Amino acid sequence: MNYYSDIFPKRPYLKDLQLDDFPKSPAYIIDEQALERNLKILKQVKDQTSCKILLALKGFATYKTFPLIKEYLDGCCASSLWEAQLAREEFGLEVHTYAPAFRQEEITQIAHLSDHLIFNSVQQLERYKDSLNNVEIGLRVNPEHSETEVDLYNPCSKFSRLGARISDLDQLNPENISGLHMHTLCQKGADALARTLEVFEEKFTRFLPHLKWLNLGGGHHITQVDYDLDLLIKLINNLKAKYDLQVYLEPGEAVAINTGSLLCTVLEVFESAGFKHVILDLSATCHMPDVLEMPYRPDIRGAAEDGVKAFTYRLGGMSCLAGDNFGIYSFDAELQVGDRLLFDDMSHYTMVKTSFFNGVGHPSIYLRNKDNENVLLREFSYSDYKNKL
Repeated sequence: MNYYSDIFPKRPYLKDLQLDDFPKSPAYIIDEQALERNLKILKQVKDQTSCKILLALKGFATYKTFPLIKEYLDGCCASSLWEAQLAREEFGLEVHTYAPAFRQEEITQIAHLSDHLIFNSVQQLERYKDSLNNVEIGLRVNPEHSETEVDLYNPCSKFSRLGARISDLDQLNPENISGLHMHTLCQKGADALARTLEVFEEKFTRFLPHLKWLNLGGGHHITQVDYDLDLLIKLINNLKAKYDLQVYLEPGEAVAINTGSLLCTVLEVFESAGFKHVILDLSATCHMPDVLEMPYRPDIRGAAEDGVKAFTYRLGGMSCLAGDNFGIYSFDAELQVGDRLLFDDMSHYTMVKTSFFNGVGHPSIYLRNKDNENVLLREFSYSDYKNKL
């Protein structure tokens, strides 16, 4: 069966995978070849624009893949002291740090680790700017133009706390900043960026001639098959030509999308209330929380929607949270205890968001390297859970 005919027609990964080859379950499996494929697409943008692209650690931070990623990208963007420290220690190139607010006792250390330090408000910038040396200071702005439908992921929602609005900048001296940061998108195409930039340029035009750089943030679905690369390249080159500044992008999902899966095992099959239920050695709330937060129904390789195939099940997680469910799926054959399943597209916003809720064990992490060898990067133990507490 061609599992990618409906899901990822031009972005296959982990092809010809034998699930029994992995002794650990559950387990994240990252495809190094697919990761490099995404990186090569991003490098096309860099080569045609001279922009710089940063890895957003909030989306993907499996640092044992950094030696490959740093061959293509220019550094990392961080949102905390620990992310900045990881970026400096393990990536070693540029580090750009932004957070909605900084702890006073951490600001000096964060500045020491960072090349760019980006504040969320003029008040924060004024509070700290005179005490920071050897770091370029930026300000995050909110152009108040929304392209994202779900408020949980919308940085420009009505009451957003992220970024300064143009009405907040009356007292800002342009000489006090090196650049502006604008993160407004989530899983969007270049057309959404074009509409946003039109509003942004109109509102913030008086600041643009003074800037050394402009960070366009993340949420750009650059490595998806239908993304308009030509339009993105045109938009970046137009900005550079008009304002003579360095443009940065900081995609997280675009680096790791369609690069990995999450292997699991069927623990129990039973019928209740007219439904056939399956319990997996996974948990949505612990291991893939966006399933509940967004929410969305993740793809399982070889499975289909409710009722499409012969055998239909409601799949649940192993935590005691009542809503720890993945969705309803149908399969060609009946599921049995011990069967293995593969949730697809599980590299980004999974490993970085996991928890030990309920004492549920953390999935191991494998890398299927470019020689198609399965390398165990990390496994977890009771001591990881205990020491966290």
